[in-house]
Amino acid sequence: MTTLTVYGTTLASRFLLGSAGYPSPQVLRESIAASGAQVVTVGLRRTLAAAGDNGFVQGIVDSGVRLLPNTAGCRTAREAITLAQMARELYGTRWIKLEVVGDEHTLQPDPWGTVDAAAQLIKDGFAVFPYCTDDLVTCQRLLDVGCELLMPWGAPIGSGQGLINPFALRTLRARLPGVPLVVDAGIGAPSHAAQAMELGFDAVLLNSAVSQAVDPVRMARAFGLAIEAGRAAFEAGVMAPQDMAVASTPVSGHPFLIG
Repeated sequence: MTTLTVYGTTLASRFLLGSAGYPSPQVLRESIAASGAQVVTVGLRRTLAAAGDNGFVQGIVDSGVRLLPNTAGCRTAREAITLAQMARELYGTRWIKLEVVGDEHTLQPDPWGTVDAAAQLIKDGFAVFPYCTDDLVTCQRLLDVGCELLMPWGAPIGSGQGLINPFALRTLRARLPGVPLVVDAGIGAPSHAAQAMELGFDAVLLNSAVSQAVDPVRMARAFGLAIEAGRAAFEAGVMAPQDMAVASTPVSGHPFLIG
C-alpha cells in the first residue's frame, strides 16, 4: 500500500483514530497499537472538562503516534480559533482538526464558520484538517483559503450509518483528483471504511465505531485491515459494475466438445 503525505508528513497508515469514549486508557493504548494508526485525535475541550489531562494525552504520545488536536464542541469560528491556539501551546503542534458545528441535531459543520476559521488559522501558521460536509462548493472554498486536505463526513457524527451519499463522495473524488480526502464521521463498520477507500479516498478517521465496540482492540484491528484492503483494491483497479451478466468464461469463438 502506498504512503500518504499530508502537510509535508508522510504516513504509512491511512487510519486516523479518535481517542474519546474508551473503557480505559489502557484499552485506548492497546487499540492504537492494534489499529496501526499513526495519527490520533484528541479533544482539548473534553480533556480540560475532565479536570485536566491527568496523563491522558501523554499516554497517547507514548504510543508513538502524532497528535491531531480538534476543536470539537465549538459553535463559532472565534471559539474554534481560540481553542486551536490553546492546543498549539499545550501540545506543541501546528496540526489542528477544525470543527465548527452549525446544527445541534445533526452536528453538521457550519460551512461559513469553518471557512472563516480555516482562513484565519492558516494565516496563523496552522496545518488545518477541516471537518466538512460532502458539498463540493464548500470543499472548494476551503481549498481556496489554503487547506491542503479535506475531511468530508460519511454520515452524521457517531451515527454509524456509513456512507449515506456515495454519489457526492464520488463527485468530490472526481472533481478534486489531487487533493487528499479523508472520510470523517459516520463510519460504523469495517465494510464502510473499505467502501470509502475503494472509492479512492485517501484515509478514514473514526472514533465511536472502535471505542464503543464490545471489544475495541479487536475492532481497531478489523478497521486497520479493512482500510488496508480497500486501498489495495483501489490501487489494483476495482472492476466496473455491469447492468447485465457477463460470463466469466466466454465460449464464443472457441471450440468445445458436447458429450
